[in-house]
Amino acid sequence: ASLNMGAGQFCTNPGLVIAEKGEALDAFVAKAGEVLKGSASQTMLTPGIYDAYQQGVGRLSSHDKVREVARGQVGETPNQCQSGLFVTTAADFLADEALQEEVFGSTSLVIECADAAEVKQVAEHLEGQLTVTLQMDDADLDAARALLPTLERKAGRLLVNGWPTGVEVCHAMVHGGPYPATSDSRTTSVGSAAIFRFLRPVCYQALPEGLLPEALKESNPLGLKRLYDGQREG
Repeated sequence: ASLNMGAGQFCTNPGLVIAEKGEALDAFVAKAGEVLKGSASQTMLTPGIYDAYQQGVGRLSSHDKVREVARGQVGETPNQCQSGLFVTTAADFLADEALQEEVFGSTSLVIECADAAEVKQVAEHLEGQLTVTLQMDDADLDAARALLPTLERKAGRLLVNGWPTGVEVCHAMVHGGPYPATSDSRTTSVGSAAIFRFLRPVCYQALPEGLLPEALKESNPLGLKRLYDGQREG
């Protein structure tokens, strides 16, 4: 559902799945592929976005180091996005920059890693991301702890046991990340801290009271909670 929401055009769409290979990953891929085959196609926002999506999917489907797991239903009208699920290995992903390019739409690439060290190696080579999600239980705490320093540098929002398209507009939300996930990694575009995207600091030095903004006057006529000579007031 997270992959297909809005034809995969949400910027937090889970385009990469990175995991250690084994029976658990095989079961996940098989189930995800089974469900995806029944997913209806959806119209993308513009013909240009659709064309770029088709090129990205074509790049994966024609790659000799990529296995196609499943495709969604074919659309009957123009510019409809057919979902896709593909698998490659960590070694092949790291060796080919073409596999590391984003496919904007409802297609996801699963990266099979030999072990936890290879998972970390892939994470180290990722570009800046809006989100990173850890699917884990208590037995994975040590592995997750080892990954966190890397993930904190790669993404603006870290999740556990969820899917990244659930963005809540709240004080704690960060919807941003290192470049190229966003143009300014110091702020967020969702949540109350987003106001800092539209503010620029100005220093008023030795201005008479009559020229100061109301918020800076010594008498504090607005009754604001503010820092005054290093002390909290209001």
